[in-house]
Amino acid sequence: MTTSLLATSHEVSRPDSALITVRRVLRIEAAAIERLSEQLGTEVSQAVQTIRGLSTRGGRLVVMGMGKSGHIARKLAATFASTGTPALFVHPAEAKHGDLGMIQPQDLVLAISHSGETEELCDVLPHIKRMGIALIAMTGRPDSRLARLSDIHLDASVVEEACPLNLAPTASTTAALALGDALAVAVLEASGFSADDFARSHPGGSLGRRLLVRVGDVMRQGDQIPKVSDSALLSQTLIEMTSKRLGMTCVVDGQGRLAGIFTDGDLRRVLEKQKLHAQTAVKDIMTRQVKTIASEALASEAAHLMEERRINHLVVVDADNVPVGVIGLHDLLESKII
Repeated sequence: MTTSLLATSHEVSRPDSALITVRRVLRIEAAAIERLSEQLGTEVSQAVQTIRGLSTRGGRLVVMGMGKSGHIARKLAATFASTGTPALFVHPAEAKHGDLGMIQPQDLVLAISHSGETEELCDVLPHIKRMGIALIAMTGRPDSRLARLSDIHLDASVVEEACPLNLAPTASTTAALALGDALAVAVLEASGFSADDFARSHPGGSLGRRLLVRVGDVMRQGDQIPKVSDSALLSQTLIEMTSKRLGMTCVVDGQGRLAGIFTDGDLRRVLEKQKLHAQTAVKDIMTRQVKTIASEALASEAAHLMEERRINHLVVVDADNVPVGVIGLHDLLESKII
């Protein structure tokens, strides 16, 4: 008989010791971060300014750590890189076997070790110091070897681990992660890193698309634009709308400038008010006040305008009010702007 991995309703109804444990762990880790915020001092400003200085000399932030601290170091290297500070992770053990060549004199090392005595990390420190590379250490022991060898020491000590044996790195790794994130944000703010800068580092993400994709990148253009003359008849207008399958068409004057727009909605509205026939002139029933947008505008701005005006399409015009494209909700959905 197969034993179910799911708890029964009877088991769930019993006093939940797991919930008690989870809440206790969360309280311990939250307290560790709260205490960390109080125990830091001016060394934080030194660290932030030193990291900022990398930009002036073309250096990178090299983040190092072993074991659980190594996992934290990898994450922090990614965070710094995505927020404007060139960064990479170097494994201390691999550094002893050739990867030390990845570190250059203009770089800066951020070393993470709760004990401050991690053998693999301490073994490469003399080589790093010999190259004249500055060292920021994040440890839980200010009297440790790593702390003493560092140029800037950040005290990430915790009172207790969340592990009931006080052995498994839990609160200490949470504190190191939180402190690293805080440093990255402080450097971001001090450097004036903007949302546009962030988007350039994340072109494949939703934020990158919203901040980088322009209307001209996704609009329909050329022969795809539904367009009729303001002298066109209703019959001709409906044929153009049907052939381009957008449920609308631009109406232009003799100079090709936008004179109005005619949509399926316009057709329904005028049918309710008057009798129409194929010889009706489109200029007599078109919408003259047309909301337009420039091709250089962000596609996200087009999405906002459509939502605000409750319309499905925008006409894209140039400086002379000549239609150069049409953008619709479907185009924005396909481009994952919305």
